[in-house]
Amino acid sequence: MGKPLQKSRSAGDLFAFIIPSFLGIFFFMIPISYKGEITIPIAVLSGFIQELLADWLPAIMTAIIVLTLIGTLVIKTVRPHILNRSPFLKSLLDVPVIWLIARTLGAAFAIMTLFKLGPEAIWSENTGGLLLNDLLPILFSVFLFAGLFLPLLLDFGLLELFGTLLTKVMRPIFKLPGRSSIDCLASWLGDGTIGVLLTSKQYEEGYYTRREAVVIGTTFSVVSITFSLVVISQVGLPSMFVPFYLTVTGAGVIAAIIVPRIPPLSRKPDTYYVEKSDDYSEEKIPQGYTPFSWGMAQAVEKARGNRSLKDFFLSGVKNILDMWMGVAPIVMALGTLALIVAEYTPVFQWLGMPFIPVLEWMQVPEAKAASETLIVGFADMFLPSVIGADIASPMTRFIIAAVSVTQLIYMSEVGGLLLGSKIPVSFWELFIIFLQRTIVTLPVIVLVAHLIF
Repeated sequence: MGKPLQKSRSAGDLFAFIIPSFLGIFFFMIPISYKGEITIPIAVLSGFIQELLADWLPAIMTAIIVLTLIGTLVIKTVRPHILNRSPFLKSLLDVPVIWLIARTLGAAFAIMTLFKLGPEAIWSENTGGLLLNDLLPILFSVFLFAGLFLPLLLDFGLLELFGTLLTKVMRPIFKLPGRSSIDCLASWLGDGTIGVLLTSKQYEEGYYTRREAVVIGTTFSVVSITFSLVVISQVGLPSMFVPFYLTVTGAGVIAAIIVPRIPPLSRKPDTYYVEKSDDYSEEKIPQGYTPFSWGMAQAVEKARGNRSLKDFFLSGVKNILDMWMGVAPIVMALGTLALIVAEYTPVFQWLGMPFIPVLEWMQVPEAKAASETLIVGFADMFLPSVIGADIASPMTRFIIAAVSVTQLIYMSEVGGLLLGSKIPVSFWELFIIFLQRTIVTLPVIVLVAHLIF
């Protein structure tokens, strides 16, 4: 065993935990009303940057993606000595060949889209244009502030406290550590991208096993309340938001209980990216402590070691670069390919055909039209509600919107983020998990829809 935790703590130690943690909760989790919408402070800051740099962001993201490729090519060919001195640069630029190919594709697609070069299928407003002009500017601004302020959640004891308090809930129900509850809450109130960012950092620091990281990334990086409102409005049912979101939440919880207990998630090993020292554990409460006092003891101990403002900002800048350079090229490459397949081929229609008899058996009106939307969500979460908006039956539109939100894994954002992160999951595993979530949540949503309509 390592050294025991110090039982005595000064007011300074408590403030070192309370103030940064409170700021972290405020930025990432406190809903506020802004311009008539309910959002979180991080989203407000991100929106401000998006408005300020609106005309420049596609070019800025193209530059980041191209610079990432150039840096990777230099590292692969020249291998300068700086890599030996900087593990961060090594992990960022010295990537496997498959990611070098993805970064090359991402840079090519970004340049072609920015200047509208080559086949229109690549740069049209429904493929590369959607990513470079709409999604990547959002990721730029979200990553800028989420990356900078993420240490407030990670480094000052908040996760240690919640990890201890919520283990008895998260472990038996979801087979996850208590600290994963923070990932879920940040996604739910903020954005799924924030959940992936949080999970990836926790995994890299040795707090989650490989299985836990993949389960959290594919199960708890939930769609935000704000975007859920956009989806239900797109299908013409904004007045049904409350029953819609309750349905989505219920179906999501059922999927979170079932899907991690079947392959491929159940077969992921419970091994760590880096092994943590066995000084203490959130889940083993020593004699003489309550869950709260043990959580506080660990939280204060964590905060005690993170008082340097320089280290705080350095950690934040590394987070930003990691997400900008590690994720943006992958999202551009894989997202564009997925959207080209969705827009210009019948592949997703074919994949949806097995669902037609299932939907007919469930007595869903316009089953054929609905089936075409069930798999296309793998390319982009917004596509099902766009395609399904013209369906006459409000019940079918409700089902399409709810299923698209509970599927979670779409390549234009969360799927691309997961593949671009260190979280150990493959493209095909993501597709299988996407199908499993569809199969699990569809009957729940259809049952509720029959009760409502």
